[in-house]
Amino acid sequence: MALQSPFFGKREPETLTPRASSPTPTQPRTGLHPATVGNPAPTAASSTATAPAPSSQPPTLDAVAPERREGSSASKLTVGPHIRLKGVEITDCDTLFVEGMVEATMDSRVMEIAEPGSFKGSAEIDVAEIHGQFEGTLTVRQRLVIHPTGRVSGTVRYGKITIAEGGQLSGDIGLLGAAAARVGALPAPANG
Repeated sequence: MALQSPFFGKREPETLTPRASSPTPTQPRTGLHPATVGNPAPTAASSTATAPAPSSQPPTLDAVAPERREGSSASKLTVGPHIRLKGVEITDCDTLFVEGMVEATMDSRVMEIAEPGSFKGSAEIDVAEIHGQFEGTLTVRQRLVIHPTGRVSGTVRYGKITIAEGGQLSGDIGLLGAAAARVGALPAPANG
């Protein structure tokens, strides 16, 4: 039998049962799993609660996480598009990937600035790949690659450099210590 509400002719559902009389067993809360959201709770019609077969549910985060941790020991920071990271010091970062805008000081192994991205500040890097824009002090211990859309300006020191056609490099440019000593301490000519 349906109960009719006095408000605007709306009806309440017919299958309402009082909470106090529900004989369902209580289970400990372990957090919500995406597969369980929206699934109906056991009703009085089911006399025993059984756990679903392990193959019928996707693996839980706890089961997947150890595999991910073992495969990725390097730390990576990604600054996505339309994100501005300003006035920070980035440390203990193996790889920095920039699609947004970063104003920072950092010491890292690898830095990649995507075409829409920009970095302003000071960076000491092993390998840098610039598709976007870098402005400031850049020390690249091993290899600096400036792609056709890349723009680098400021004080730049590098071990090896590759500039693709269209890439721009301007400012105070020179080889790092040991590399500069091999070529007679002459700075490399600026392209751009």
